[in-house]
Amino acid sequence: MPRDPLIGLVGKPSAGKSTTLNSLTDASSKVDCACARHDVSDRCKPNYGACVAGRRSVPIELLDVAGLVPGAHQGRGLGNKFLDDLRHADALIHVVDASGTVDAEGKETRGYDPSVDIAWLRGEIVAWILGNLMQRWPSVRRRHVAVKATAVETLQGQFSGYGATSTVVVRALDRAKIREPLEEWSDKTVALIVNAFVDEKFPTVIALNKIDHPDADKNIAKIAKMQDPNTIVLCSAISEIFLRKMAKQGYIKYVEGSEFVDTREDLVAQGDATGGGLKELDEKNRNRIENLKDMVLYRFGSTGVVQVLSKAAELLGLVPVFPVRNTATFSSGASESKFVFRDCVLVKKGLTVGDVAKKVMGDAPIAYVEGVGGLRVSEDDIVAVGKNDVSPILFYTLVVILLTRRADIVVQSRSSMSDRPANLDG
Repeated sequence: MPRDPLIGLVGKPSAGKSTTLNSLTDASSKVDCACARHDVSDRCKPNYGACVAGRRSVPIELLDVAGLVPGAHQGRGLGNKFLDDLRHADALIHVVDASGTVDAEGKETRGYDPSVDIAWLRGEIVAWILGNLMQRWPSVRRRHVAVKATAVETLQGQFSGYGATSTVVVRALDRAKIREPLEEWSDKTVALIVNAFVDEKFPTVIALNKIDHPDADKNIAKIAKMQDPNTIVLCSAISEIFLRKMAKQGYIKYVEGSEFVDTREDLVAQGDATGGGLKELDEKNRNRIENLKDMVLYRFGSTGVVQVLSKAAELLGLVPVFPVRNTATFSSGASESKFVFRDCVLVKKGLTVGDVAKKVMGDAPIAYVEGVGGLRVSEDDIVAVGKNDVSPILFYTLVVILLTRRADIVVQSRSSMSDRPANLDG
């Protein structure tokens, strides 16, 4: 049965990884909810997360990867633990200190270039995999010729320890544009395929943290010129933690991922005589919130924490799946008939309709798969993002029904398109 997608959180000491992890603990990825497409948003009540105006918060699993320092692939620091943890991840969030106030070892400094951290993280992963492969490459090549295997078969055997599937290997070969037979590959060609494999197996979100620091601007500008902008998210994890704490204590009104914060004074000025029932802020916290609004929220649009998770989900091409018992009402059962789409799970791209049905329902046999208009759909049909799309993002939504009088399940498959830009964070 396919496991849930797992996103690894990596970063050097003092880059803000722990703070980011704490800020992400209660965060969630944002996706378009099926309730909006069926005009039932007023009855959408998720069991987990929340749904506001058709934008749904979906919990996502994180892996706190052991601390990283240069030389990890040689066992330096917690290198072996770091790399062992890493192999389980489907994507990475690399927390980078955009302020440049922490050096490569995690020691306080000033003027450090954080773009170096981005390069050596990837370099450590490549060196680890390439080193392992080159140690046994002569025997790998001989066996490849002896058994007359394909390049995909041979590479999958070598990369399986890193969680590779044949699909990932095929994509890596396509990315590397290698045409010559495997037995003719030079060391340079092997290095090229390993680099392509790392890009495919470990898509990485670069979370530029501490954006409110005065030195961050120049570093952000430099990194933006060097990296794919679609992989970069600007964030301030400590600001997110502070805002949630103040909201939980009843001092402000704040929704995770939003650019807006309302205090009691704000709500009174808007005509709410009760101030929303919020508590009065002392001068210190009032000034801190006003500074946070100016330096982070109004300037960057949010603290970036929710956007970090959503960007990781986007890079993975995660697909939201909505299990229900009744496709006419979209409810989870007779006792909850007034509520719709109570559950939502995220699955990795490349899974088939049958894979997703088994993930949701376990080993119960599938009676049939039915599409829009009652048309039968093959269980081998791929659940994919970007299929027949007319906009940057397409969610291929499945509605899974457990029949109450028998053990069979029915899977209804329906594609739906979003006209939102290619960024799940809204």
